[in-house]
Amino acid sequence: MKILLTNDDGIYAPGLAAMERELRHLGDVSVVAPATEQSGVAHSITFLSPLICKEVYENDQRRGWAVEGSPADCVRIGICELCPERPDLVVSGINGGLNAGINVMYSGTVAAAIEGALFEITSIAVSLEHDDHANFSGAAKLATQIISQLLEQTGSGSQLYNLNLPTSAIGNAAEVKVVPMGISHYGEQFIQRKDPKGRPYYWAITEPSPPPESKETDLTALKQGFITITPLDYDKTHFNRMAEMKEWNIHSEV
Repeated sequence: MKILLTNDDGIYAPGLAAMERELRHLGDVSVVAPATEQSGVAHSITFLSPLICKEVYENDQRRGWAVEGSPADCVRIGICELCPERPDLVVSGINGGLNAGINVMYSGTVAAAIEGALFEITSIAVSLEHDDHANFSGAAKLATQIISQLLEQTGSGSQLYNLNLPTSAIGNAAEVKVVPMGISHYGEQFIQRKDPKGRPYYWAITEPSPPPESKETDLTALKQGFITITPLDYDKTHFNRMAEMKEWNIHSEV
């Protein structure tokens, strides 16, 4: 199996290195990752400037390709130019911090997986709950076990998954739940401060926490210590509304 591995925390992130070591048990891994951290860039791509790519080594050991662009850039150029063969699987992570709820919309980690799915390649985003002393090695082993099982179950056509691991699941027999992403809106607060010249600036914060949801989602399941898997789709068409709109008789007038 040919695997393209990327992330949004940058090519030197410990989660990327841990994921690479474990994925080598499944196949040949090509690392194409951002040169610097790209958290929160969502699905941005580079059009108006050159995309600089450089092979990176550490202590005479090759780390992979560092791309001065977004996670989606990395997947695009990895598939089209840098991977020796077209990948069979795209993995994005391990991200340092969960990508659940509406964070899925902003996440560079998830966007990289979506980009892989756009190329009709099964793609999986992997995120670990934030911890200053995160056990990325243990998380990578767990994630690879789950990825292997997903690949065994996947039928025809490419698939897209978002996998989130709570820290409590590492080294323990945590249950895996297949759940939808939470859609409660939160994190709309800013702190106002002033720079040394007295100019105001604003710093976005994630408070308040997401409100309780009436149904089980990735947010509620993670809060209870479950590992979560959410199958995603990049087609944002609202089909029910589209069916309604056909009866609206919207027309133009000369």
